[in-house]
Amino acid sequence: MEKTELAPGHRITRVIKGGWQLAGGHGAVDRNAGIADMIAFADAGITTFDCADIYTGVEAMIGDFRTEYQRVRGAEALSGIKVHTKFVPDLGNLATLTREDVAKAIDTSLGRLKMERLDLVQFHWWDYEIDRQVEVAGWLAELREQGKIANLGGTNFDTAQMQRILDAGVPLVSMQVQYSLVDDRPQRALAAAAQKAGVQLLCYGSVAGGLFSERMLGAPEPEPPFDNRSINKYKLIVDEFGGWALFQDLLKALNSIAKAHGTDIASVASRAVLERPGVAAVIVGARNRNHMERNLAIPGLALTGEDFGRINAVLARANPVPGDVYTLERDRNGRHGSVMKYNLNTAGH
Repeated sequence: MEKTELAPGHRITRVIKGGWQLAGGHGAVDRNAGIADMIAFADAGITTFDCADIYTGVEAMIGDFRTEYQRVRGAEALSGIKVHTKFVPDLGNLATLTREDVAKAIDTSLGRLKMERLDLVQFHWWDYEIDRQVEVAGWLAELREQGKIANLGGTNFDTAQMQRILDAGVPLVSMQVQYSLVDDRPQRALAAAAQKAGVQLLCYGSVAGGLFSERMLGAPEPEPPFDNRSINKYKLIVDEFGGWALFQDLLKALNSIAKAHGTDIASVASRAVLERPGVAAVIVGARNRNHMERNLAIPGLALTGEDFGRINAVLARANPVPGDVYTLERDRNGRHGSVMKYNLNTAGH
């Protein structure tokens, strides 16, 4: 699997195995099977894993995976495994958060992951009106100086807020953002600002919660109640993009490209995002190893100029999704914000 350097000494695979779908609330998860799947991904070459303190049970599962991987493959193999977690303080705690609270949260992640130093901590802040994000990012930088964190990143900060954190001297190496063929918000301003600052993009949502798939090709427009929050969330983005009929045109183009390359719609959609400037990796929400072989093939999928021409012909008819990165989701009274859950640390523990 192709790797890229996110920071000195921190090389990651260009496809990252996501952990969100292993969290509580996504149905029953067989812990042993989950660990076996992680071992299979690592053995196959996907050696970078994404999780968060708010993904209930996932940090601990990855910690157990690390223990087992070292037991069966050895310390040298374990050294190639990179784990990206997140620090996501609850909305209800933003105003009162202390330096000690942050240190305790990082210690909790260290304990769950069974690590002496976290590879990458990605910081998320729900509400800019509670204007403490730069201060808290500085506390994380202090913990980095203390050796508890190797690298710092952000999650879902818009361009202006990312720049404020950088200007305060916090050494961000990455920004995790929602980025797909139907969500072009990162390419407006954030991508250029990030590249200028040496911040690389780690992208989730490249398959729009499964909407980029053969089963959606020719399918009737999904209507509420949706099967899960993820479908609801990404269907709202499709609505902003231009609606279900235009999305079907995009799926038809991707399906034709996929057939020509012997792959599937999701892989083409993910590979197209990898091609965007500043993108270091895409995160695949793999609940198991059913699609592992196709996930492995994403970086090597050689899309042609003609392929991108077909994609861009559809995108030229689309509406820009309004706002900067995560602007829609931050409006808690809006359609997008109402889907989010804001106090998952409190709810999950």
